[in-house]
Amino acid sequence: VQLQASGGGLVQAGGSLRLSCAASGRTFSNYAMGWFRQAPGKEREFVAAISGSGGVTYYADSMKGRFTISRDKDKNTVYLQMNSLKPEDTAVYYCAARGRYAYSPNAPQAPKEYDYWGQGTQVTVSS
Repeated sequence: VQLQASGGGLVQAGGSLRLSCAASGRTFSNYAMGWFRQAPGKEREFVAAISGSGGVTYYADSMKGRFTISRDKDKNTVYLQMNSLKPEDTAVYYCAARGRYAYSPNAPQAPKEYDYWGQGTQVTVSS
């Protein structure tokens, strides 16, 4: 099983990026998927999650209104659209997938709820 994250890069404050996370090796179309990030010297923090049912999304407070998580079940891919980026959004962004509880309406925020992790993609926001 592999989760391949992409789409990171360098952007100016106020700009946008769209991250993608393509899964291979098994289908996660009906399982929760999420995004986390980790800045240098800080712990990994929750960004956004989408339920296995696809009908529920959840965001960390600082991302609400700026970030949007979505998924394409046919492509086994989850996306993170990031708008109005701020320098404090600079971090390595990781996607994660839950291998349990298919079709669950939950969108977990705790890293321990996820079973598979991607390698991360760097997002740098300049001021």
